[in-house]
Amino acid sequence: MKTNVYVDGFNLYYGALKKTPYRWLNLARLCELLLPHNQIHKIKYFTAKVSDRPADPNQSTRQQVYLRALITIPNLSIVYGHYLSHIVRMPKAHCPTYHQEYVEVIKTEEKGSDVNLATYLVHDAHLNDYEVAVVISNDSDLLEPIKLVRSQMGKKVGILNPHNAHPSRVLAANVDFMKEIRAGVLQTSQFSPILQDQRGQFHKPTSW
Repeated sequence: MKTNVYVDGFNLYYGALKKTPYRWLNLARLCELLLPHNQIHKIKYFTAKVSDRPADPNQSTRQQVYLRALITIPNLSIVYGHYLSHIVRMPKAHCPTYHQEYVEVIKTEEKGSDVNLATYLVHDAHLNDYEVAVVISNDSDLLEPIKLVRSQMGKKVGILNPHNAHPSRVLAANVDFMKEIRAGVLQTSQFSPILQDQRGQFHKPTSW
């Protein structure tokens, strides 16, 4: 069945990839392994461009290299949200006295990706662009658009869950299938360390 895959990039990263050796993930290969009987029509990757921080001055460079790798997948497109960063005062968790102490922290919030994913999920169903939608996320905020495309548009929806330890029960109860993304399939779904595109050769970040 003609299938579109909608990837919540940050949910995938923080659920299955952070602090692992599998961050150089080939999403097309992942879909082939986990959805062997589906015709993968389109993959849409939802993310926002990160900024460097003093503790990690190469964060944005690594992300750009990974996005460059993703674009080598012919049927994949990237949809961008944005980051908002601002300084806020927050109470310290443990104070030695009864007097509450406060500290200033940089609060970073990723905006737009979940809304963008929900929008394309519904819009593509309206255009009859897929028979099956597969969402790579564990975000229960996506429940209503998933219910809508199933009940009102007659589409099948599945979940590839990056958060195996804590799957969303409400999502599991309202989709046609849910599969876990395990370490073994992540290991088998890596890009080649060296890739080629129209700009030339590039390679996996050394710290990955």
